[in-house]
Amino acid sequence: MTTTAPRSRKRSPRRRPASQGRTALYFLAPALLALVVLRLLPAAMAVISSLRHHSLVDDATTFVGFDNYADLFADSQFWQSVRVTLLFSLVINPLQVLVALGLAVLLNRRFAGVRFWRSLVFAPIAVPPAVSAVVWGILYRPEGPLNAVLGTLGIPPQPFLTSSQQALFAVIVLMSWVGVGYWMMFLIAGLQDIPQECYDAAAVDGATAWQRFVHVTLPLLRRPIAFVLVADTVANFLVFAPVQLLTRGGPDGSTDLMMYDVFRRAYSVGDINFAQAEVVVLVAITLAVVSVQFRMMRGKGEE
Repeated sequence: MTTTAPRSRKRSPRRRPASQGRTALYFLAPALLALVVLRLLPAAMAVISSLRHHSLVDDATTFVGFDNYADLFADSQFWQSVRVTLLFSLVINPLQVLVALGLAVLLNRRFAGVRFWRSLVFAPIAVPPAVSAVVWGILYRPEGPLNAVLGTLGIPPQPFLTSSQQALFAVIVLMSWVGVGYWMMFLIAGLQDIPQECYDAAAVDGATAWQRFVHVTLPLLRRPIAFVLVADTVANFLVFAPVQLLTRGGPDGSTDLMMYDVFRRAYSVGDINFAQAEVVVLVAITLAVVSVQFRMMRGKGEE
C-alpha cells in the first residue's frame, strides 16, 4: 500500500493593495498643498523678490542680483538688529525653557488645585500678543503698578521701556510671561509619558529626588525639550508686535529686532525688495541656530 504525501500549497506573497498608496496620498494631499502654498511658494517668491529693485521714481522693477545683499551687509543698522536679535534669543530661549521645565515638574504632581494653576499659567498664551503688549505697557509706565510696588520696597522708579539698558530685558519678561505656559504644557505631556517604573527602580537603588531628576527625568525628556527649544527659538526670532507697540526699536536701537527692522524697511522706508533680502538672511540665521541646537540636543547613538 502506497501513500502519497500531501501536496503543499504554495502561498502567494501578500501584495499591498494598489489603492493603499493612493489612499495615503489623498490624506497627505491637503497638508502637502498647504506646505507648498503657505511655506515653499512664499519662500521662493521672497528669494526672487530679494534679487530685484523697485524704483519709486519711474515705477520700474529691475533685476539687481545680489546688490541688495551687498547693501544690506554694508548697513550698520542691519548689524545692530542682528546683534540685538542674537542677544534677545541668547537670553530668552534658555530662560523660557528652564522656567517652563521647572513649572512642568512642579505642576505635574498631584495636589489640590493643580488644574487651576496649570490653567492660570497657560492663560497668557490665549491673549493676543498686541493685547499683552498693551497690558505690559501700562505696567511699565513710570507711574505704573510695577514702579508703585518697587516704591514700597524702597527702590526708585525704573525707566523700563525708555532705557536702552532695560528695554530689551523688559520685552524679554513680557514675552516670557506669554510663552512659558505654552511650552510648559508640552513638557508636562512629556513627563506623563515617562513610565513610573523608572522612578520606582531608581528609588529602590537609593537615588535621591535630584538624582532621579538628573538621571531619569532629563534623559527621557530629551526629545520634548529639544522640540520646545527649537520651536521656542523660531517663535522668538519672529517677535514683532511688542516691539512695534511699545518701543518701535528704541531707545537707541536697543530693541530693534530683525523682524521689526524688516517691517520698518518694507513699510516705513518703502523698499520691499531690500526688506525681502533681510527676510532671507533672517531665515538663514534661524536655520543655522536651529541646526546647532539639534546637534547639541542629539543623544548618543543618534544620527
